Amino acid sequence: MEESKEIRARLKDMLKWFHNFCKENNICYYALGGTLLGAMRHKGFIPWDDDVDLGLPRPDYNRLIELMKNKKGRYILETPLDGASDFFYPFAKLYDTETTTIENNKYKTKRGLYLDIFPIDGIGCSEKEAKKNFKKFDLKFNFFVSRVNSIKKDRSKIKNIIILISNLIPDFIIDDRKLLLNICKECCKFDYENSAFCGNLVGAYHFKEIVPKEYFGKPTPMPFEDFEIYCVENADGYLTHIYGDWHKIPDEAHKKGHHDFWLVDINNSYLE
Repeated sequence: MEESKEIRARLKDMLKWFHNFCKENNICYYALGGTLLGAMRHKGFIPWDDDVDLGLPRPDYNRLIELMKNKKGRYILETPLDGASDFFYPFAKLYDTETTTIENNKYKTKRGLYLDIFPIDGIGCSEKEAKKNFKKFDLKFNFFVSRVNSIKKDRSKIKNIIILISNLIPDFIIDDRKLLLNICKECCKFDYENSAFCGNLVGAYHFKEIVPKEYFGKPTPMPFEDFEIYCVENADGYLTHIYGDWHKIPDEAHKKGHHDFWLVDINNSYLE
């Protein structure tokens, strides 16, 4: 419990920095997923959670990457296009270089505590078209996820079996890095500006994360702990689409954080 508080304190510092950086550089971002849920329901972190999810419309996401390229300092951005051999995430991560984490995945990526920075991409001009386009994309994405994940106790038996079978295929036959780059390319297939439906295509809730673009609207300041962050304008519509009755507190069995770390060290840098 004490470690979770310390992790959230570091994440809060990162989020403050990121919010101010985006304001100074006129970059649009939104709290997504559990971070938006926490802001709306708890005015901060979900008490049992320990991650931060943020989304940027694809044009802003690309500009953030350009601005952060070769940037020195405590917080650095890494993307799948940077080419690291142990980075298998189809989105960017902002790291605290004064900390160390190792996640329990197939590739034991050693970095710092992080914010997940997702691109918000277009997927179609109608709900019917968006469903059709996303279904094709999701088949490829699910296969990629099965290749880079590891078996976990709290995952369903069916998912663990799929991961096991997928990983029986040798790496020299299926190149996971090529799969990653293909997923990133597929995310950009439909122009964001000309799409009426958009969302985080690589999110945990799959098509539930696809909503009418006007749901995102103007970034709306909302209290989060002791400061403010930008949230989706139609937060109720967005959260209802993903969670249903998002006001309801889950039972104890479902009060779990999303991370599965092998190691967390908030006092030592992974760069050392």
